[in-house]
Amino acid sequence: MFRKDLQVKLEIIVRILVIFATSNPESHMELKERIEAFISLGKFLSQFSTKGIQQKENIPHNELFFDAFKMQIKRAKEYNGWFTEDNVLFSLESWGKALTEENLLTWTKPYKFDSNPSKNVAVIMAGNIPLVGFHDFLSVLISGHSLIAKLSSNDKYFIPLVAKYLEYVAPKFKGSISFTEDKLEGFDAVIATGSDNTSRYFDYYFGKHPHIIRKNRNTVAVLDGNETDTQLEKMSDDIFRYFGLGCRSISKLFLPKGYDLDKIFKAVFKHKDIVNYERYANNYEYNKAVYLMSLFDIRENGFLMLKEDESYASPISSLFYEYYDDIDGLKEKLAKDTDKIQCITSEIEMPNAIALGATQTPNLWEYADGVDTLQFLLTI
Repeated sequence: MFRKDLQVKLEIIVRILVIFATSNPESHMELKERIEAFISLGKFLSQFSTKGIQQKENIPHNELFFDAFKMQIKRAKEYNGWFTEDNVLFSLESWGKALTEENLLTWTKPYKFDSNPSKNVAVIMAGNIPLVGFHDFLSVLISGHSLIAKLSSNDKYFIPLVAKYLEYVAPKFKGSISFTEDKLEGFDAVIATGSDNTSRYFDYYFGKHPHIIRKNRNTVAVLDGNETDTQLEKMSDDIFRYFGLGCRSISKLFLPKGYDLDKIFKAVFKHKDIVNYERYANNYEYNKAVYLMSLFDIRENGFLMLKEDESYASPISSLFYEYYDDIDGLKEKLAKDTDKIQCITSEIEMPNAIALGATQTPNLWEYADGVDTLQFLLTI
């Protein structure tokens, strides 16, 4: 009965949020109020961690939302088989750490706010990893605009719950957050995330409006052979987190000629149990069969395949690699291919590179596709 009541509560919340909010549409929030609301959200999300779920004292509205979030975490895999409890908790934990007063003030300080009137911003969200659309959600609201969100069917429960929590913490948000499953209407600007194919559709329908349209991008790691075992193990976390489905998951390695691939297999060994997850295992067996029938030369260890390939996007359970002659030549290549790359991770000094093991926890000011979302929103 307790579980059933929680599910009913969750479904009611989501159903209410799918309808355009109409209450208090003219309320105005100062930047300070918006920041304080997201600080409160960060404290709430801090209760959910890969180390465990623990209810804390003095968290506003915990009596309404803690059990609802807890139940949705437990049931997430029923709606999307890739949303394991560990991956959902990792996402919630990461956002809980990001939404601190220090981070929010550091992020917003360089910008000029409140110079333009509030507008309606449509956001078409992806659903490849849990809460993948949250940064756009945050950016629209922190900039003082109203959000019209079109959720992916693969991730349609968590952000509405977050939105309802924010409305309880800061009632002035009511009327500024809405969700729709229908055709987008009444918007002044668009942020859309999708594939290379859907981007053409987005360009056609939204090109006349101020817009950010994102395409496929991938993350690459550049090694020189001097990395420690610890650094390589951290890199392995960025390969397997979210089963490699995220644009910040490493899909390609650049290696110096003569690099010993056994170092990679040693580094990833701690993730060997990933093959016990049926969906991942099915992808592994399928892609392995395709490679073998095509007579491709691959190296594999029972849960990961390494294939020499010039492409940036590797299938689930595979990791492409490419050898380079000199680091300066590689830097030129990566600079030319910047539209294909989400981020570069390396311990070598390279432009815009981040440390191995850090791709899955970006700062608030690290924008998807290198496009400053907040600056865009503050100038529409």
